[in-house]
Amino acid sequence: MEQSNPARKSSFDLAGLLACAKGELFGHDNARLPMPPMLMFDRIIKIADRGGAHDKGQIVAEMDVRPDLWFFKCHFQGDPVMPGCLGLDAMWQMVGFFLGWLGAAGKGRALGVGEVKFSGMVLPTNKLISYYIDFKRVMMRRLVLGIADGIMKVDGQTIYEAKDLRVGLFQDSAQPA
Repeated sequence: MEQSNPARKSSFDLAGLLACAKGELFGHDNARLPMPPMLMFDRIIKIADRGGAHDKGQIVAEMDVRPDLWFFKCHFQGDPVMPGCLGLDAMWQMVGFFLGWLGAAGKGRALGVGEVKFSGMVLPTNKLISYYIDFKRVMMRRLVLGIADGIMKVDGQTIYEAKDLRVGLFQDSAQPA
């Protein structure tokens, strides 16, 4: 059931994601998504604090693939492919968004990943990227930390898998160097 708090919706369109990037969704000093072109998804189609592989919460997002996306022009000339690090960054973006959506305070910072496997690539001819993040642990104490596993699919086929994605939220005085 959707909450009355607009930041606790169960899905977000691009306008909602941009509001988060501008600091309007969770507050200026709290979790924010990057602005385009670094925002690596167009919509969140599902976000819930229950469900997923470990019943600790799940977030699902999508990005429409267009041949004119900025990274295809430079990576690589004559052989365009989405850089793998951008798919990984999208997963970190989603973990941080989830922590802000839960109501945690602080700015999001990626803290690492346990294991990453690439088994395919995103080409300008593809149509849709889908990201699935399943939370394993969420700490909402003095330390705010999300640990999750993620997969990235292109046109329905899994091409990236990430284990133990870690994102923390930090107050200005407590951010890692």
